[in-house]
Amino acid sequence: MMYHDRMAMQKFSSQARPELLDEVRRIAATEGRQFQAVLDEALAEWVERKKGVAPRPGVIAHTKASIARHRQLYKKLAE
Repeated sequence: MMYHDRMAMQKFSSQARPELLDEVRRIAATEGRQFQAVLDEALAEWVERKKGVAPRPGVIAHTKASIARHRQLYKKLAE
């Protein structure tokens, strides 16, 4: 096992479409992160989405941006 962010990691083998793997590698390189870290994050987000536990991070980011951008309008609507 390997350690990543203080958690035990387990190696596994699988297959994916080449264009999907290329995109994950591109994202990792752009963000200056390791491929395995991006893949781990993607798998964790997928599992949470399937479990229905939490909204996707993109949804949360858009909601926060909307609140910040339209704060005054929301205050008036709440009156």
